[in-house]
Amino acid sequence: MQYTKLGNSGIEISRFCLGCMSFGDRASKMHAWTLNPEESEKIIRHALDLGVNFFDTANSYSAGTSEEYLGRAIKNNVARDKVVLASKVYFNEGHLSCQAINREIEGTLKRLGTDYLDLYIIHRFDYGTPVEETMEALHGLVKAGKVRALGASAMFGYQFYDMQLAARDNGFTPFVSMQNHYNPLYREDERELIPVCKRMNVALTPYSPLAAGRCARPNWEADTLRSQTDKVAHGKYDSTEDTDKLIAARIKELAEKYGTSMTAVTFAWHFKKGVASPVVGATKEKYLDDAVKAFDVPLTDEDVAYIDELYLPHKIVGAL
Repeated sequence: MQYTKLGNSGIEISRFCLGCMSFGDRASKMHAWTLNPEESEKIIRHALDLGVNFFDTANSYSAGTSEEYLGRAIKNNVARDKVVLASKVYFNEGHLSCQAINREIEGTLKRLGTDYLDLYIIHRFDYGTPVEETMEALHGLVKAGKVRALGASAMFGYQFYDMQLAARDNGFTPFVSMQNHYNPLYREDERELIPVCKRMNVALTPYSPLAAGRCARPNWEADTLRSQTDKVAHGKYDSTEDTDKLIAARIKELAEKYGTSMTAVTFAWHFKKGVASPVVGATKEKYLDDAVKAFDVPLTDEDVAYIDELYLPHKIVGAL
């Protein structure tokens, strides 16, 4: 495993982050493919064995049971100070109001079984709450020792910039990471958000780095429960299938060139793009094994340009 710093925070993170949206009680009816506590712990344990120390969940994943499963697995397998735990706030009553943030952090900490979070991420931009109110509330959690660092997710570049300015101008804690929607089939954030992040030394920790598997397999669809039932992924990617599957074909071509998997080539592409730690949602151990092979792929600038060449502008997905 390779490691890097989480932006300006000084927190050391693995170059892969295990996304925990696939863990949780199916009775919550969020997703049909989520893993039970035992299955979840098995994946988390394997990630730890591979050197992964960075884990990402959210208060909204499977009605909070994702946080519960993650917290239980961490307690059973590793010392708390050896891992970086991240969770999120927004898809809850009050979104990012001061009252909501102070309420939701308590539930998250309880479910995770810890008295602090390493990284607290705002899940979206809140159009209904002044940015100063949100940043002050988040800063209060840092001052109280409940949160070590702050991150953001899926918004427009100007919104993220405005929030960072609000932190700077008021002496509040700024964001050190951005978890945005980014992969070879969706690169809209290269226009503004990613340049803003790089200018501010904000770590990129993108979600959906494999485009829900479409950058990891030769066929657009897969015969899996998730592929068959993931309406969100279909909404993100299927409207541009005709053009995007040509990009995936080039990833396959490069995988054959280097004698590796499409997954490894795609993650190597992320690292060449300056991504600190892509969020990997794995339901099988082999998916993690495949991901870490990216460190051995000698992807060149020419290879990246070859993948990027066919990209066409997409409608915004995530920030809206």
